[in-house]
Formats: sequence, C-alpha cells, structure tokens
Amino acid sequence: MNKDYVFVIGLMSGTSLDGIDLVYVKFDKNDYRNFEIIEAETVSYSSKWKKTLQKAIEYSGEELKRLDNEYGCFLGETINNFTASHKINKIDFIASHGHTILHQPKKGITLQIGSGKEIAKITNTKVVCDFRTQDVKLGGQGAPLVPVGDELLFSNYDYCLNLGGFSNVSFKKVGKRVAFDICPVNIVLNHYVAQLGFQFDDKGQIASKGTLNQKLLDELNRLEFYKKIPPKSLGLEWVQDHVFPLIDRFETNIPSILRTFVEHIAIQISKIIDSNSILITGGGAFNSFLISKIQAKAKIKITLPNKQFIDFKEALIFAFLGVLRVDNQVNCLSSVTGALKDHSSGVVFCP
Repeated sequence: MNKDYVFVIGLMSGTSLDGIDLVYVKFDKNDYRNFEIIEAETVSYSSKWKKTLQKAIEYSGEELKRLDNEYGCFLGETINNFTASHKINKIDFIASHGHTILHQPKKGITLQIGSGKEIAKITNTKVVCDFRTQDVKLGGQGAPLVPVGDELLFSNYDYCLNLGGFSNVSFKKVGKRVAFDICPVNIVLNHYVAQLGFQFDDKGQIASKGTLNQKLLDELNRLEFYKKIPPKSLGLEWVQDHVFPLIDRFETNIPSILRTFVEHIAIQISKIIDSNSILITGGGAFNSFLISKIQAKAKIKITLPNKQFIDFKEALIFAFLGVLRVDNQVNCLSSVTGALKDHSSGVVFCP
C-alpha cells in the first residue's frame, strides 16, 4: 500500500434490492476525513438475480453454499467491469458487504452471501468481507456497522440517518456512539409499489394520493420492536413475519398502504431526531413526500447532501471499514452492536 493514501473499491447491496453500489475511493491515511470518491456506480440487478435473492431466505444450507459462490463470481465480474469501464488500475483491496440473506442475531445467525474467495480469484485482488459474523459471535447484533464511519468521518453532524431498506440512525450519547435500526422503509414501500408495476414510488407521488388508515397506523406503531431499547436491528424475516401480514389484514389499496406506511416511518423517526444537524442518505432521501413528513413530525428543517453522497455513503463506509480491518483497527463498536467488546471485524482473502 501507498504510505499516505489507500485506494479501495467498496461495494454494497441493500435489502431493498436496488442494485449493487460500487465506489472507488482514495483515503488519506493521515486523516481519514480527507477522502475522495473518484468513481461511483450502481449496477441494477437483472430480474433473475432479483428473484433469486428474494427467494434465497427459503433455500437449504447446500443451496445457500452454492449461491454464495455464484453470487461471489457475479460480484467479481461486476467489479472487473467497473474497473475496466472507469480505467481503474490502482487498487489496494476490495471491501465487500455482500448481500444479507439471514439476520437473526438472537439465534447467533447472520449471513451475507458473496464469497470473498471467489471475488479475490476473479479480480486478482485482496478482498475484505463478512463484516458481521464476528460481532454476532461476540454477542452483538452484527448491525449497524456504518456508525464507525459516522464517528470517524462525519462527527460534525448530530445525527446520521440512513433511509434504505430500513432506516437506521447513529449519534453521540453521553460521549459514546450509539446506533440502531429504527423501522423498515424501502423494503416495505418497494414491495407494495411493485404490485403496481413500479420499482419505487418516485418522490412519494403515489403515497401522497393515498388515504391514511388510522387503524393500520396504530397497529404498526404498537409493534413490539419499537418498545425495545437499543442495541436492536431488523431483518427481512421480521418484516415478513410481522409487517406484511399486519398491512394485508387492514388495507388492500396500494396508495393508502404507502400513505399510511410513510406516516408510520415519519412517526418512528421523529421519536429519535430532534436537531437540524442531520446527515440523511439512502434511497429514501429522494422520496420528497417522506422527507416532508419527517420534517413535519420531527419539527426540523432537513437539508439534503448531493446525490452522489446520498446514493453511495454506505458503499463508501464499507470501503472505510475495510481500511480499518486491514490495519487491524476497531471497526465494530460494542456501544452500537452490544458485543462484548470493540473489535476489528472482517475476513481477508488473498488471490
């Protein structure tokens, strides 16, 4: 590695299945806050990959092992295409989050597929991956992991809020960084808008035309998860078990489902956020209707960062987690995940 700078490709696939986010980042090792996103791109999933990843939660152990290798090969090829199209020739390593299939930390289970061994072989580059397993083994939630980046790169904000498949927040409390999942966002909104033939609700226009279902809203706000104290995290299984059945019992009109769920998201977030100093990223930031509802409920003024930053902050931070892991520095905070101790997590594969 260069003495002063490290060049990393970070990649992230979120639960909302928007695609694979890739970033090529230059970090100043003397001051990590001096970073530059040199290239960034989102590679959409084919309908075949989307269906496969949606169904993978039902796969057997053997099927998941095979999928782990196949998806690792796919990620490796995707990275090679990214480096070729952007003429990238200096890479110290790749940091890959993979794609979460199972996340049940109470049972000691978390699974992000995308074999690091296959990625390293196909790209002929060192790979850091599997960032969550060690934390779960240490009694933690294995999530969220982004707050280390919030702490070291974006501490000038009171709150860092991500609106992706789930909303999660990170902030300082009594001198320690705390973070947790707040509620589902795009994993629910995209599920229902897909039934109308759309990938997402552009700017929340469909939701804005729906009717608020007060009974459904009350039931959503009463879900047991919201009574738990952090650390706490959410997964697709929880949504399938608790959220979808509840919605389907109380409402069938899609615009009204979207309208009610946007209200639910805004209410849950407003219970946490009480400052204008907030960094909002993730696909939900482009949902103008949702942002307006969060502002109204939390009584704050939201200023959004540029589009590149909204889209690629998570991939950027996984690149950064890789930097910390390669240097054997802490990249998992026990104050955030509830693990027995702070630690440096991630498995390294060499080609």
